[in-house]
Amino acid sequence: MSNIIHKGGCQCRAVRFEASDPPKFVCNCHCESCRKATGAAFSTWVGFNEDKVRWDNASPTFYASSKGVRRGYCSACGTPLTYASDQWPGETHFLIGVFDDPNAFTPRKEVFTEDALAWALHGKDA
Repeated sequence: MSNIIHKGGCQCRAVRFEASDPPKFVCNCHCESCRKATGAAFSTWVGFNEDKVRWDNASPTFYASSKGVRRGYCSACGTPLTYASDQWPGETHFLIGVFDDPNAFTPRKEVFTEDALAWALHGKDA
């Protein structure tokens, strides 16, 4: 299997990372917590095993957004970057927009759809 490298980082480039190999998953999360953390209607997450992630210059700063959850962001520009949870130990989930090539990923699943905004799911009327 080839070693695919996906690069990305924050808006100001203070925090940069590389994630290798294909991701474990790519999904759209519709939970209220993700909406509040990102300011978006839903968040698209790309999940990797922690051992496949390398931080280049600086690591993100972390915020405990709820019990067992750490959200990573750039302390210089505020870009939200990652999600990690006790529920999925050993994984780092990146927001798709922080990758240099977000087109490399396609969401295959919708999660927490019960929290979704009425217009945010494909095939639903607003």
